[in-house]
Amino acid sequence: MKISLKHLILSVALLSVILTLFSSTSSGYKMSKKTLIDNTLETNRVYAQKLANTTDVFFQMTLQTLELSAKDIASFMKNSDAKDKLLKETERLKHQTDTFNSVIIVDGEGEIVATSPQTLDLVGKLMDSEGGKEALREKKPIVSKPYLSITGRLIIFISYPIFDEEQNYLGLVGGSLYLKEENILNQILGQHYYQDGSYVYVVDKDGHIIYHQDQDRINDQVSDNPVVQQLMNKQSGAARVVNSQNVDMLAGYAYIPMVGWGVVSQRPAEVALVPTTDMMEEMILTSLPYLLLSLFIIALISQLIAQPLQKLAGFIESSTEKNQNESLNKVRAWYYEAIQLKKALTYSLGFLHEKVDFITHQSNTDPLTKLTNRRTLDEQTQKWTNNGTAFSIVILDIDHFKRVNDTYGHSVGDEVLKFLADRMREVARKDDICCRYGGEEFVLLLQHMNEDEAFEVAEKLRRTIESTLSPCGDYITISAGISAYPTTTTNLSDLFDAADQCLYEAKNSGRNQCIVKGNES
Repeated sequence: MKISLKHLILSVALLSVILTLFSSTSSGYKMSKKTLIDNTLETNRVYAQKLANTTDVFFQMTLQTLELSAKDIASFMKNSDAKDKLLKETERLKHQTDTFNSVIIVDGEGEIVATSPQTLDLVGKLMDSEGGKEALREKKPIVSKPYLSITGRLIIFISYPIFDEEQNYLGLVGGSLYLKEENILNQILGQHYYQDGSYVYVVDKDGHIIYHQDQDRINDQVSDNPVVQQLMNKQSGAARVVNSQNVDMLAGYAYIPMVGWGVVSQRPAEVALVPTTDMMEEMILTSLPYLLLSLFIIALISQLIAQPLQKLAGFIESSTEKNQNESLNKVRAWYYEAIQLKKALTYSLGFLHEKVDFITHQSNTDPLTKLTNRRTLDEQTQKWTNNGTAFSIVILDIDHFKRVNDTYGHSVGDEVLKFLADRMREVARKDDICCRYGGEEFVLLLQHMNEDEAFEVAEKLRRTIESTLSPCGDYITISAGISAYPTTTTNLSDLFDAADQCLYEAKNSGRNQCIVKGNES
């Protein structure tokens, strides 16, 4: 079987292009995957640590509240009118902060002398719960392990001993938290799950689940989970782990010293890596026209090369028959043509590789909001200043954006960022530039506008934002700072600093306002 030179050149060129494209995309995918995994692990670790710190502070403050109550109770517990005062104290503890689902006061003999709510019908009975017995026995501040009460509730009992001035033990005051019912601790730990499969759960020191988005999982034993084992060893950190449901998770975990619990914040690895897959698909689709163009050029070149070489091959055959040695010696000239083909192929592959690298690393669009990124911002402002074009800068920032992320989650926070980007496009003109400057900070470049005109645009955007329901289901506000070239300054760095200082003043002056040269609204 004879293979023509044209087809051979095309085959080698196609193989080289495919291998180069595969190598570039494979390297980009691996780097992007590693970055996303590392970022997700760190995000979950920080989030779990934040919840752990909040919970630790909660228990400290709760014990302080009970300590103050115990001191107050000690001053009147032996008085003749103590019964009414004890009842009022339990009602105060129950309703003042809504920390506890129920509150009790027990005397030194273990008899319950006051409760809230009254429907518990426990006054006059002996304290016989697991947490209560522990508190009576230890005679010190106690946060019990989770246990099942006689009513079938999974609870923890927090108590503080009552001593008189002579340090005689008078009893205790304590409150119960029902782990499957609404209370402050439930709000801190039990409501952190998202639609993409990410969620938070809490385990006690023995590896039992205390809080979980699926209440049927509460009290399950999960001590065989590697992350839970680290928490049982009082460790904090992050790890990739396959959970008990056989799902590959990226987990951050943090230990709560006060009670020996552990918080785990995790996200499915498959969900975390979706942006990498999307980026690879977009890069391949973007590279495809360049690939086809390169192949078309190579086909033309191979045709030009193959035609004279084919004629030369025929001439060589005829020359051999005629024994024309001088003509045969000329056949060696084909080697030069092969060298030229190699150079052309090398050039084409180098061209494609440069384009792939350019698409991968020099994109000018923010992937989340589809606004231009900071690279475009820098290039455009430099171009306008070089040309002496007047323009204004509006640097704006979402007020309390961290609260949006903490309250509704980062996926909702991303939707809020896209919501702001859409509103920016609505107020911008065709030649204006909308840019994501970083995080929740954005920039409007308004060509041929002075400070006052830019202020009106910023105010229009601000009023639109504050009166439009955002994706988080609530209204958000923005603050903005404005400067203009060349009236404010002709130095680009000072121009951005001036706008940034105005933004800083807007934030410190109460937020939800635009500031330019001291003007406020």
